[in-house]
Amino acid sequence: MKTNLIKHIAVFTSGGDSPGMNAALYAIAKAAEKNSIKLTGIKKGYEGLIDGDFINLEAHQLQKLTQKGGTILKTARSKRFMELEGRKKALKTLKENNIDALIAIGGDGTFRGLLAFSEICDIPVIGIPGTIDNDICGTDFTLGFDSAVNTAIENIDKIRDTAESHNRVFIVEVMGRDSGYIAIYSGLVVGADAILIPESAQDYIQLLNKIKNYESEEAFIVVVSEGDELGAELVATKIKEMNSDVELRITRIGHVQRGGNPTALDRMLGIRFGVAAVEALIQSKKNVMVGIVKNQLHFTPFEEVIKQHQINNELKQLLVLFEK
Repeated sequence: MKTNLIKHIAVFTSGGDSPGMNAALYAIAKAAEKNSIKLTGIKKGYEGLIDGDFINLEAHQLQKLTQKGGTILKTARSKRFMELEGRKKALKTLKENNIDALIAIGGDGTFRGLLAFSEICDIPVIGIPGTIDNDICGTDFTLGFDSAVNTAIENIDKIRDTAESHNRVFIVEVMGRDSGYIAIYSGLVVGADAILIPESAQDYIQLLNKIKNYESEEAFIVVVSEGDELGAELVATKIKEMNSDVELRITRIGHVQRGGNPTALDRMLGIRFGVAAVEALIQSKKNVMVGIVKNQLHFTPFEEVIKQHQINNELKQLLVLFEK
């Protein structure tokens, strides 16, 4: 049997917070405890990694926090880590604290940082995809996506109530800077009349074709991803140009999608990702992200993770079907 060489793991959360991060921290602590591994939490992401802003993490302390949104470790952007000197300082801090391995939870920016760090870091690192945008290669779902979609759905359902009462056109902007996944999932299941995403240029044409003959006899819901090339304001302007009779309102759901209690799916993803990350380190894996593909754990090298994420063909076909 191979001897476990990992005695001390550090973990941090970086970039945008996402529901389920605390569940992942609990799972990491539980798996570390089982294997007699010390666990240290790093506060404020890469900034805390550079400055040595560390706290001890214990499973019994984290157990009651699996239902809590956000991240108890806090998170922050770090310009210093973008520079080589910042990354060298981070590595020095890890070694000075006798840390054998690192687990990072975050999105695209986090993994770009990890890839750069891997060029100078000889300490094994495992990544966990934590972002509501679901825009990471190597996993079917990211931590927090399901919670964000459910929050969007809840809000759009309420917006439809007032839209139906007044026969209004509502443009609802959801989050998704470079990815339309939240817009697609929430828009399809609430029965939106149009869904606009960054990955498609045809959705706008379909919207104008629909709105041209709209006669204000019922509600009309447009779900727009914040990263769409037009944006909610310009979409509203174009709609009014096409049909000046419509009564129109814009609602931005905003950062409420990043907060709140994680769904059962995100809590379970956090548990699975957290345990898998610790076990991967024990098995001498390094510089890979743990994801979920066809409901099976899957490991992807950092250089593959940061590739442009694509909307899959099935979702594209669904969009075409419901645009008609």
